[in-house]
Amino acid sequence: MVYGALEAGGTKMVCALGDENGKILEQVSIPTETPGVTLPKIVDYFKGKEIKSLGIAAFGPVDVDPESPTYGYITSTPKPGWADCNIKGYMEEALGVPAGFDHDVGGSLLGEATYGCAKGMKTAVYFTVGTGVGAGIMIDGHIHHGVACPEFGHILMRIHPEDNYKGFCVYHGSCLEGMACGPSIEERWGKPGKELKDNDKVWEIEAYYLAQACVTATVVISPEIIILGGGVMHQESLFPLIRKNVKEMLNDYVRSSATKDLDKYIVPASLNDDQGIMGCIKLAIDAVN
Repeated sequence: MVYGALEAGGTKMVCALGDENGKILEQVSIPTETPGVTLPKIVDYFKGKEIKSLGIAAFGPVDVDPESPTYGYITSTPKPGWADCNIKGYMEEALGVPAGFDHDVGGSLLGEATYGCAKGMKTAVYFTVGTGVGAGIMIDGHIHHGVACPEFGHILMRIHPEDNYKGFCVYHGSCLEGMACGPSIEERWGKPGKELKDNDKVWEIEAYYLAQACVTATVVISPEIIILGGGVMHQESLFPLIRKNVKEMLNDYVRSSATKDLDKYIVPASLNDDQGIMGCIKLAIDAVN
């Protein structure tokens, strides 16, 4: 059985084929231009592949409420041309197969929960830290949505005492995304993060904000694991800094079997950056089962 997977990102669209075990059989990347240019290219990739269904995890905000008239839409995104785009409906009509749908970080968490480091757990949080910042939340073994897609990237931050940056987010300024996303690092320091690997102050400040997000997840959701993925998290020195800050911020208030070992509680993504597309394969499988 062959399933289609579409990890729809703001920069690129990753299209793949997978089997019933989550194995990626092939994949390609298509630049994210306008819907009129990009969506037909995606359809052309999948046509003739005889996929049984398609799993889509899309950048957002997205509508993940099956009862909503705009279910499967990319909604109020600032990305030009993509607001109110019915990506799920378009793909189902063009390919003639059902499509499972979730937001991009929910798809990554689903990949980790099905095939990776959160497998067998009931409660988990996955943060992606890259062009934007978002989170997927799993409660009782299911990806949590509520009445709208969780927007963990827009929780407000306590500002680092040595940080004068006003924030990258056009909506909230100093929210988590505004202070910790990849573009905020580049705008604050004048260089992208990959050129600042040896600048300790960069990562001290970055870790301060990401630790606040982990503390919020800990006290609100009580997950068994917190997974940090995305391009910014390729800076491996962040993990010990984040754990150190989390320990100080929690101040021994939360005592649980999970938080007693922060090295196992706050961890990197485990699927070689394929967690998103593997989550999409699972969405496709679930769409017909």
